[in-house]
Amino acid sequence: MTDLNKLSEAELQAVIETAEKALKERQSSKRKEVIAQIKELAASIGATVDIHEGDKKAEKKSSSKVAARYRNPADASQTWSGRGLAPKWMQALTASGRDKSEFEIK
Repeated sequence: MTDLNKLSEAELQAVIETAEKALKERQSSKRKEVIAQIKELAASIGATVDIHEGDKKAEKKSSSKVAARYRNPADASQTWSGRGLAPKWMQALTASGRDKSEFEIK
């Protein structure tokens, strides 16, 4: 085995990448063997098995931006969707006794 302390950073990175690739290939091979064994055992008792691979990343729901519902009367560029914590400008206005419905975008 190579003395890792004598390798440069680039050489160490290459060793890591090679090891990761070898590990993934070995895991994939082992997974295929186990799946084949499971299907063989299921077939021996007359059952069928549908195996879904766990490697595939779950699709995320696209989080679309919510339209602004309120606008700061002092600065029209500041808006708020009405979700989550109210921005400081809205907190200040409602604390002064104003109703947030006054600032709705129509």
